[in-house]
Amino acid sequence: MRWRVPCLVILAGLLARVAMAAEPVPLPQPRPDAGAANAGTPNTPAPNATAPTIGVPDASRFGGDQHIDKPIQNTLPQPATMTPPSADAVNPDRFGAKQPDAAYGAFQRGLYKTAYNLAMERAKNGDPAAETLVAEILSRGLGVPLNPAEAGKWYALAAEQGVPEAQFQYALMQLDGRYVKKDEKGAFALMQAAAEAGNRLAQFNFAQLLVQRDPGDAGLAKAATYYERAAATGLADAQYAMAQLYANGAGGKPHDDAQARMLLAQAARQNYDTAQVDLAAWMIEGRGGPRDLKSGFAWMKRAAQGGNVAAQNRLAKLYMGGIGTDPDLILAGAWYIVARRAGLIDPQMDDFLQGLDDDQTKQALQKANRLP
Repeated sequence: MRWRVPCLVILAGLLARVAMAAEPVPLPQPRPDAGAANAGTPNTPAPNATAPTIGVPDASRFGGDQHIDKPIQNTLPQPATMTPPSADAVNPDRFGAKQPDAAYGAFQRGLYKTAYNLAMERAKNGDPAAETLVAEILSRGLGVPLNPAEAGKWYALAAEQGVPEAQFQYALMQLDGRYVKKDEKGAFALMQAAAEAGNRLAQFNFAQLLVQRDPGDAGLAKAATYYERAAATGLADAQYAMAQLYANGAGGKPHDDAQARMLLAQAARQNYDTAQVDLAAWMIEGRGGPRDLKSGFAWMKRAAQGGNVAAQNRLAKLYMGGIGTDPDLILAGAWYIVARRAGLIDPQMDDFLQGLDDDQTKQALQKANRLP
């Protein structure tokens, strides 16, 4: 099993997707207080415990439970994106191998059982690159039964021999504690070693651990070095992290909205949906650069089509107000219905829906059923 989203488990108390506020468009992005004592503990939309008042549409009409769309104080970046690479994109250097060989060639071609057998012969003889490849195959169940515990043993052996990828993966397993003994101190040391060796996911996650230890500005200043290194490699999570630091003048970085906007754009181009939402809001309000309503609308639509619920609600408002696009009450209603079905409730948009006539409501529902 490739550790797809380990930081969600490790740092669940630190991070959350940014939920957009329900204020009228243009909607400035809530600016987190990076030095707050409760850094990394975001508020989440709470269920609306009260019954709908007269004039508010019945939730059952559109589907989904009620949740109020509230601003979220997101003082830390999101967890690192750890989607497993495709087999044909795997770089043997990632496992510590100096040159491609038969085992890695088989792995890249999708011949996982063959790769496992070839690598196992070398792994038994203490080859750290082969040990890491065996662990990778076992952790993801590629051609062999999924076996995280056994994978952990091989990661540990390779980590002891200094393979950064193995150090990173084993550190995650130590922090999680399900398949190997939980060891936060050991994990911290391994994560730092992998980060110093240039593993960009380790750099990002070591920064997260530093902030977890010290959630104040001093901790952010220590973390900023590692966020910056990871951002320089193109890691979207780290680019978003640096954007937050510059936007708030935190972690020893000067307040620089122009730099923050540039970093948001870099992350947004990699389909990082939270960055897309933030960038859209900044473009609409003219923060960090010229006001660009059409581009802001386009980024908000892209995030909405990708499934970001807050973006869907905000896109509805852009259609309603004709901001960056022609006004379209039907599409405004449709996108809000999609967001509402996902559990987001915005009183302003509820009032808007209530004001549509029966034919408009019918058209909005029909369009909503065809939207992502």
